[in-house]
Amino acid sequence: MQSLREKNIAILCNALAGSGSAVLCAENICTRLSDKNIRHTQFKDTWPDDFSLYTDIFIVGGDGTLNYFINRYPGMSLPLVIFKGGTGNDVYWLLYGNSTLDEQLETALNSSPKPLDIGKCNDRYFINGVGIGFEGEVAKALTGKKKLPGKTSFLITVLKKIVTYRSKRYTIQSAERSLSGRRLLVDISNGRRAGGGFHIAPEARADDGLLDVIIADALTPLQRVRYLPVIEKGKHLHLSFIHHFRTRKISIEGDDLLQYHLGGEYFVAKRLNIEIIPAAVTFRF
Repeated sequence: MQSLREKNIAILCNALAGSGSAVLCAENICTRLSDKNIRHTQFKDTWPDDFSLYTDIFIVGGDGTLNYFINRYPGMSLPLVIFKGGTGNDVYWLLYGNSTLDEQLETALNSSPKPLDIGKCNDRYFINGVGIGFEGEVAKALTGKKKLPGKTSFLITVLKKIVTYRSKRYTIQSAERSLSGRRLLVDISNGRRAGGGFHIAPEARADDGLLDVIIADALTPLQRVRYLPVIEKGKHLHLSFIHHFRTRKISIEGDDLLQYHLGGEYFVAKRLNIEIIPAAVTFRF
């Protein structure tokens, strides 16, 4: 294993993430690394194009920051660590649970890199997931707005949209299953949690070479309100209106433009071609 003296860590901070909490977290990391005499450089306003001098990359921000990184630096081979500095932090939770900063830093400095899968949706990469339909509507409503910590902003917007949203018609095709009809949501997950705490794909694994597909049929507003807490807790896979399967590749089309989020960022497209890329990145966790 690489010694701490051999390490040279690039710390990439998103100054806008978490209303400034990412900056504070990055500064705390730098202080701890300096105390341990570990070489490091913090990048806040401008990130480097070349990481050839570094042994590790620490990313301080939320899921959006991480998605920005993997799309700006595709094929990155250096081991990564994501530190909690955003609002949702679902990938952080997936890898580190409720670790304190000191506990996570100990893991980041001493654990061996482990491979994780990433997904590709059309021409963009993601680690956590893609949410189509109702989730896309929620992401659209949150775009450009200041977000509260955790799932608060997501939950407030869900409650605003849950009665008025009109389910869309989709054609969904994969080797395992083909479906068509009106659906409330279509979620393609590599991670288990989205929206800062909604366990939409509770059985997903980010290292199994598969995507978990969660599809909810069209529901009445009353049914949506009834089952929202069930979905939030990840207790929904057995419900009759839920379709759950795993696949390596899937395509989705709709009668209208598809509204979707990728790692929380809002997009629209006529068609989505989504696939898994096994063991594409490594993380220390």
